[in-house]
Amino acid sequence: MSLRRISIVAAAALLFCTVAVSVARAQGSRSVSDFSLKNSANTEVALKSYATNKAVVVVFVNPSCAFSKLYESRLNALNTEYSGKGVQFLFVNAPINLEASADAGDAEKLKIKTTGGAALPLLTDEGQKVSTLLGATKTPEVVVLQPVGGSFAVRYKGAIDDNPQVEGYAKEHYLADALNNLLAGRPVGVAEKRAAGCLIKRF
Repeated sequence: MSLRRISIVAAAALLFCTVAVSVARAQGSRSVSDFSLKNSANTEVALKSYATNKAVVVVFVNPSCAFSKLYESRLNALNTEYSGKGVQFLFVNAPINLEASADAGDAEKLKIKTTGGAALPLLTDEGQKVSTLLGATKTPEVVVLQPVGGSFAVRYKGAIDDNPQVEGYAKEHYLADALNNLLAGRPVGVAEKRAAGCLIKRF
């Protein structure tokens, strides 16, 4: 085999590997096997109990965070829309450190404009094991999990959309797009977007 042909084959192999890695990243290369949360009745809610669902959306929120309040109606609407399509939403109450948040100034300004929506059914993350496992840092922040071969692949992590302040001004709907793609059997597309919100407090 000539040197030129070897170079072409090597280049093609490198290109294939690069594409494969890109696809893997877009699809989410991380996975989790299971975790548990507690509901208001102090009953354990295990991730593995949703293994037959098409997707699980873990949403980290805090009732005292202005950003979380701004998203309450949007999250309720998304939950209503996708629950009938095989998607399970898990709303996790995460402690926040508002004073240390990079977005604290914006949150303070938003408090006077926030009316919120219907209260979300919150779950407790004892010891912050789930937020640490999934790498959540803010409220609100979402992680989309897809059941795959006995575990759950992380398909999307980050912001719900591109406008925390005004729902009607949002142009990019990251969470809805990720869910629509997964339900249609397509690659999720954007795998991560930085969330704006209150910093989760670590103890």
